[in-house]
Amino acid sequence: MVATELCFTPATELRELIRRRRLSPLELLDAVLARVEAVDPIVHAFATLDADRARAAARAAEVAPGRGDELGRLHGLPVSIKDLEPTAGLRTTYGSRFFEDHVPDIDGAVTGRVKAAGAIVFGKTNTPNFGHKDMCDNLLGPPTLNPWNLERTSGASSGGAGAAVASGLGPLAHGSDGAGSIRIPSALCGVFGLKPSFGRVPYWPNNDIWAARSHNGPMTRTVRDAALMLSAIAGPDPRDPTTLDAPPTDYVAACDGDLKGLRVAWSADFGYAPLEPEVRRATEAAARRFVELGCEVEDVTPGWDDPAPLARVLWYSSMAWRHGERYAERPEWFERSMAEMIEAGLRYSSEEIGRAWLARSAFYERAERFMRGYDLLLTPQMPCVAWRHDEPAPVVAGQPRPGIFDRLPFTFPFNLTGWPAASVPCGLSSDGLPIALQIVAPWHRDQLCLRAAARFEEAQPWAQLRPPLTG
Repeated sequence: MVATELCFTPATELRELIRRRRLSPLELLDAVLARVEAVDPIVHAFATLDADRARAAARAAEVAPGRGDELGRLHGLPVSIKDLEPTAGLRTTYGSRFFEDHVPDIDGAVTGRVKAAGAIVFGKTNTPNFGHKDMCDNLLGPPTLNPWNLERTSGASSGGAGAAVASGLGPLAHGSDGAGSIRIPSALCGVFGLKPSFGRVPYWPNNDIWAARSHNGPMTRTVRDAALMLSAIAGPDPRDPTTLDAPPTDYVAACDGDLKGLRVAWSADFGYAPLEPEVRRATEAAARRFVELGCEVEDVTPGWDDPAPLARVLWYSSMAWRHGERYAERPEWFERSMAEMIEAGLRYSSEEIGRAWLARSAFYERAERFMRGYDLLLTPQMPCVAWRHDEPAPVVAGQPRPGIFDRLPFTFPFNLTGWPAASVPCGLSSDGLPIALQIVAPWHRDQLCLRAAARFEEAQPWAQLRPPLTG
């Protein structure tokens, strides 16, 4: 197989080729690393590579089938890790000047699990300073660019992962999502991204664990590739007391089955969200495909108030608690966008923060009551396509959207609820940029979310599309 085609082959197929000894893990890794060498100087998806240790791990993986070893779910498959997760012996910067040369001596929960499943960790993908925003730039190096148009942002905070997967720089990428950080770059880069239920995948280490907001999850080119990775990383972990005490599941098998008779809500704007007309048309057409799949689709306005004000208080105050001391020490090591969040967070009173927590509880109750009537909720994923990487904010429906929660109306609500949500590509704009539909499932219905995404993928496949500038 031609090396470039190998880099765009689904992980589920690569896994079977490796197991049948028709493809060596080292051959696959070398193809990926060669493509990284050729493409990454253009898109800047990676913060750090670990080629030598990865090749050593790939050589060890080559001999395992011959010895009759039991092979893990991800045996021999290259996996990238977002640079917010520590990796033992491999530089982890968190996108911060404070950690520019930091080399941890521990693996985070996801890294440990992908290694235990036989994967080859070969690099760390770029992220903004402590993942604070939806654009992938920091003070350590060039910003990650969108492979569909190098003048545009990849999105963030898992922006390096999104650009890498879209560009064929590895079939499986780890992302994390505290307000949309898996789904934003997945949507803008035209790949599949899954934010599993809160607690489905451990998030450790995490110094703000009781915020109950951040989710680890997969970013891939196909739904079943994400399901394969989720099967390896899901499950309880006593180091993360918020993890779900549920046994591992075969999420690939969960992708099978039809959607006949499901009650599906479609909301174009929640009654308050700004939306570009072209995105509305593409996502509404995608939602109508669920009628063809046997679902009853209803146009709805959920009836909840915009939760952006409460989300803003909780996000900014968390930034202040976690990073305020560093900001006071070296303010020049913070981008203006993060500095403004910290400064705002420091100004909030304890009463304002407490009321925001109460408002989150009230929002969940209203959202849960709404979802009792439906099996799925469909929305646009982003209100616009990727904007310029050198501009601080997009213009949506004719209005600048400088505040991060003003331009993420469809993502962060489902961090507040903890429900599973997937971003599925559903078309290209008139200027050739990806548009995505969001599929939201109720409390702990991850398998349904994957099954719905898999059926949509069959009806309207996307993995054959490649960014013209890197393909």
